[in-house]
Amino acid sequence: MTRYLRRLHAAAHRARLAGWALALAFGLALAGCQGKPDFRNTDVTGADFGADFSLTGHDGKPRTLADFRGKVVVIFFGYTQCPDVCPTTLSELSEVMKQLGPDADRVQVLFVSVDPERDTQELLASYVPAFDKRFLGLYGDAEATARTAKAFKVFYQKVPGKTPGSYTVDHTAGSYVYDPQGKLRLFIKHGTGPEPIVHDLRMLLKD
Repeated sequence: MTRYLRRLHAAAHRARLAGWALALAFGLALAGCQGKPDFRNTDVTGADFGADFSLTGHDGKPRTLADFRGKVVVIFFGYTQCPDVCPTTLSELSEVMKQLGPDADRVQVLFVSVDPERDTQELLASYVPAFDKRFLGLYGDAEATARTAKAFKVFYQKVPGKTPGSYTVDHTAGSYVYDPQGKLRLFIKHGTGPEPIVHDLRMLLKD
């Protein structure tokens, strides 16, 4: 009987230890969930791509990601003759800037051209600021464009048009967002709408 009671107490002790371990694991998991930012867009924090670029701005100045340290940076890849995705995205980001109010001055939108043959500095300087004077167009030669797209895991490909020499460019239709420390944090899908973007940019501006 005594041996039986000892076995019973030992089993109960092991059960308590297992319960405590489970509770501790659950508590740690819950703490981890509670500490995660409530982003409305896709959280890509910790991604190992899109670390930097070396391109030229439509203002003629050489630019890298470090030039915008201290600001939340939104990067979108497109081209000036894009018929739909690019103008709608830039219009959406323009509305985001309006809704941010004074905080918009701490946000930098970058439009990276994937059409090095046609997107000259002059064309970008005319096209990009038309949506918001603070937006900056970036471009490079064919090699720099390909290198940057690869670094950011962005797809682009020329598609022949209906007339000789004409073409469009298929490309990734989303935007990347960096926090003021220069770390990649979010991916915004095309057509998300201004409100979720405004929400997430405000959160990053508080970091």
